[in-house]
Amino acid sequence: MRYTGVTSRGIIMPIFKEGDDLVSLIAENIVGASRGEGFELHDGDIVGVTEAVVARTQGNYATVEQIKADLQAKFGDEELGIVFPILSRNRFAILLRAIAASTKKLYIQFSYPSDEVGNRLIETDVVDAKGINPFVSNFHEASFRATFGHETVHRFTGVDYIEYYKSLGNGNIEVLFSNDPTYILNYTKNVLNCDIHTRFRTQRILKNAGAVKCYRMDEILTESVNGSGFNPEYGLLGSNKATEERVKLFPRDTQPFVDALCAKLYEISGKKMEVLVYGDGGFKDPVGGIWELADPVISPAFTPRLAGTPNELKMKYFADNDFADLSGEELAAAMKEKIRQKDSDLVGTMESQGTTPRRLTDLIGSLCDLTSGSGDRGTPVILVQGYFSNFATED
Repeated sequence: MRYTGVTSRGIIMPIFKEGDDLVSLIAENIVGASRGEGFELHDGDIVGVTEAVVARTQGNYATVEQIKADLQAKFGDEELGIVFPILSRNRFAILLRAIAASTKKLYIQFSYPSDEVGNRLIETDVVDAKGINPFVSNFHEASFRATFGHETVHRFTGVDYIEYYKSLGNGNIEVLFSNDPTYILNYTKNVLNCDIHTRFRTQRILKNAGAVKCYRMDEILTESVNGSGFNPEYGLLGSNKATEERVKLFPRDTQPFVDALCAKLYEISGKKMEVLVYGDGGFKDPVGGIWELADPVISPAFTPRLAGTPNELKMKYFADNDFADLSGEELAAAMKEKIRQKDSDLVGTMESQGTTPRRLTDLIGSLCDLTSGSGDRGTPVILVQGYFSNFATED
């Protein structure tokens, strides 16, 4: 008899370095953990591997100078504008240093009151109190300060990102504020749009409005520049700070990696497990309003069973409707039979209303990210068990 549903375990790993055999080390540590701590491995278990260790063992890094070189190859050293950067020392500061160093004059256009992942530049209540419509009103730095003063210190980091981002240039940065991407075109026709999830729309709007040179972040470092790492699909998106002079890029060749790890796990354990690479989870802080997902995707690669969305019944719906007159073991038996006989596609049915209509990889990747944390737990690999079981599953 089963007494538990889904379980998620962080698997402690060694500190991975460039060139390590990540596939073998992960497989051996998972099997070793199961033997050492007395839990069994099963067919259908899921192994999540954080993108950071995949990129690290690949040596997928780029320096400020390498990023600068690619930007100059695309834009020259003319005036340049960037729109919608996120407010992050970890995610964007080093990239901004490279961008500022690549051009004689840089215009930074912030969205407000927050960036696209919810980091507040200024509190929404302050904007409302001033009677400002952020979808209509545009500002230069002087008019922004005249309107809002210096109430722009981030509530969690204590950083004024306007001043901090300006300090990363050599006196060549001018700051603008607008939620209209075309506002930057009043200052320059050369634009790098730095938004993540709306990047294709933003670029289309800019080009239609007359931008001359217009690139997205995922179009920078799509191939090696002066020996740099690269990512052919995501470029600079998903990168974060490694040292003061270089960033770790989002990993490449992730599908061959998950396929190889799946095969290795089967070889040494005899179990057919599923594997995914995960980055940021797709969840939002209800207090600060910050949406965690600053990577371009939650999972860049996964094994086939993890494709698609859940196909689940809402148990309380048919418990309250179909079986309202049952209780105890009789109710449990009826509910299990209902689950066994459910349709293969429940989209649009009342019985599935209230279940989560998100992709499996987004749900599981978010679970992995929450389990591993972002600090010093030392568990970059997550073992999820029982995910494909349900109330009617006997073992």
